[in-house]
Amino acid sequence: MTEFDPERFEDKYAEYFPELQTAYRNAFEAMNDRYDSELVHAIDQQVLNESEPFYEGNGEFRVELPDDPVERVTAIVVEDQKLQNVLDIYAETIERELRAVFGFETRENAT
Repeated sequence: MTEFDPERFEDKYAEYFPELQTAYRNAFEAMNDRYDSELVHAIDQQVLNESEPFYEGNGEFRVELPDDPVERVTAIVVEDQKLQNVLDIYAETIERELRAVFGFETRENAT
């Protein structure tokens, strides 16, 4: 676990890149175990590759998605509502993983 500094998180890619990679990888693995792997991979490659994590304070993180995330997914054919539901769960999973990686939540609670 890395000691978290909210001010350092403002320059997250320089200060916390390995931790961010870990959180996103853990979320991908958790989602891939529970949902259609093609859908999870498409979301990962076509939406989350341009997402931005933010620290909200009090141990909470928010993942901001790019504009029109559903329209970005072109690698597979999927109903928009199903895609949106899985995307919402995926973003929540990343937020939980960020809390776990930075020590705000235990690993058991993160998945």
